Amino acid sequence: MNVLEMKNIKKSFGSLSVLKDISLTVEKGEVLAIIGPSGSGKSTLLRCATMLETIDSGEISYLGEKAVQTDASGAAVYAGAQQLKRIRGYFGLVFQNFNLFPHYSVIKNITDAPISVQKRAKSEVYAEARALLKKMGLEDKEKYYPCQLSGGQQQRVSIVRALAMNPQILFFDEPTSALDPELTGEVLKVIRSLAEEHMTMVIVTHEMAFAREVADHVIFIDDGNIIESGTPQEVFDNTKTERTKRFLSKLNER
Repeated sequence: MNVLEMKNIKKSFGSLSVLKDISLTVEKGEVLAIIGPSGSGKSTLLRCATMLETIDSGEISYLGEKAVQTDASGAAVYAGAQQLKRIRGYFGLVFQNFNLFPHYSVIKNITDAPISVQKRAKSEVYAEARALLKKMGLEDKEKYYPCQLSGGQQQRVSIVRALAMNPQILFFDEPTSALDPELTGEVLKVIRSLAEEHMTMVIVTHEMAFAREVADHVIFIDDGNIIESGTPQEVFDNTKTERTKRFLSKLNER
């Protein structure tokens, strides 16, 4: 079953066309890696998928439920507020800059939304949060505040916060770009373990070795278009387009 389906997505900022007719699907349990140069539209695509940005035209569905579709005039029409609220509950989002509330402790950062938004029982939410923190090696950090944690620990807390909402799919927007190489490893290890548990994920990343190892499917985006799409082996080892070859060879020179 497709957890996410995006069809013919177009998005411009003023006269700048950022996404030019992008279509993709993500099946349950699948890990999709989105790669491409800076400014290619990767993060905008993620922001459109999670409705932080509105699309100009196209269609976005979660679990077969349409969040947005295009009307007869070619304009994007979003579902009503109640339906969008329900659809937003299907996904979680992990940002590159953590986005934790600085004045909340770790445990409050994690439990606040499940209790106040999902109206779940406090005891159940706290038990689940503590189990997730233990799984991430952070069980002794629940009373800490974000400023007392390393970048890698903060990013792991933001992953726990997303998981605490029990999403059907997790989005990662360059989850390691704000971290130094040593801390990058701890976060990638967590994402790798989620992949092994068949968590459905979409990951925008510059970590090519990681994308090759963890993803089931890789999309290369440049200038708002999908240039290449396939298994990691197809995209990295049997590259079809010159543009992808140039991008990958530049990365290998670093």
